[in-house]
Amino acid sequence: MRLCDQDIEEWLIQKKLIIIPYPRKELIHGITVDIHLGNKFRIFYQHAISCINLSSSKEKISKDLKNTISDEKLFSKNNPVFLKPGSLILFSTLENITLPDNLVGWLDGRSSLARLGLMIHMTSHRIDPGWSGNIVLEIFNAGHLTLELSPKIKIAALSFELLSKSVKRSYSSRYESKYKIQNGVVPSRIYKEN
Repeated sequence: MRLCDQDIEEWLIQKKLIIIPYPRKELIHGITVDIHLGNKFRIFYQHAISCINLSSSKEKISKDLKNTISDEKLFSKNNPVFLKPGSLILFSTLENITLPDNLVGWLDGRSSLARLGLMIHMTSHRIDPGWSGNIVLEIFNAGHLTLELSPKIKIAALSFELLSKSVKRSYSSRYESKYKIQNGVVPSRIYKEN
């Protein structure tokens, strides 16, 4: 069962579902909550290496990833990011989300942005029960025009599905969880770091 707007508001009031900053009523629609682009991103240095062998050792992949993606950078309305066609950039959401153990979140892009070729997640649109942090968005420009992105634009919507009962192994309780309490733009962790 998906939560409707009234349920979402009630879960927020009861702090079963936590979204910081707390969403204004006009951001909660039917079955979704609008979320915004944060002010952090990471770009890929496409010239650094030509290939990452996913069958390589943990150390080799970690080294390749460090040589391929930038440190976290800040951008602003006065200093926007220009996403060229065929480019992938990692961004984080403005909102920090915490889900209880009996709720799964679903991230969906906005249709109006998709019609311009903007994809806001490549495959990872499920937010696991017990997860907490900023959502990292794998934003790709599949269109033919460069797109200008600024912080705080409405970038996606979250919906929430109630589970039949609480999960036994929530995201925050699993040892192997790679992105616990994610803050900012965390790059790929093919292997969990120790």
